[in-house]
Amino acid sequence: MNALDVHVNRAPMASKILDRRHIQGKFLNATLDKSSTENERCIYTCQEQGGNVFFVVQIAGFVARRIVPFCNIGAQLNIGERLGLIRFGSRVDLYLSRKFSILVKEGQRTIAGETVLAQKK
Repeated sequence: MNALDVHVNRAPMASKILDRRHIQGKFLNATLDKSSTENERCIYTCQEQGGNVFFVVQIAGFVARRIVPFCNIGAQLNIGERLGLIRFGSRVDLYLSRKFSILVKEGQRTIAGETVLAQKK
């Protein structure tokens, strides 16, 4: 995401939040690979209705230095429901099991709540 994007992050599928961890870190440019492991971030461990666990990681960046979670552990989310936001844009990583096929291409622009990212195999 860049500074001109909407910064609200949404649940990629109906799920329950099993865990939420905030990790302090650096504020490197969020486009760098190492920002996934070095930058300040909030990791959501989620379980979809079929039992598969996946992770949503909000990553703060050079300008975006504030992650605001909207959901607590135990929350039940519908697909597209607001999960949280990153003030002034940054990056969100999604980690899925191999039971899903990725539908988006590298570099593709996505729209929260509209673009289908993956489907079950």
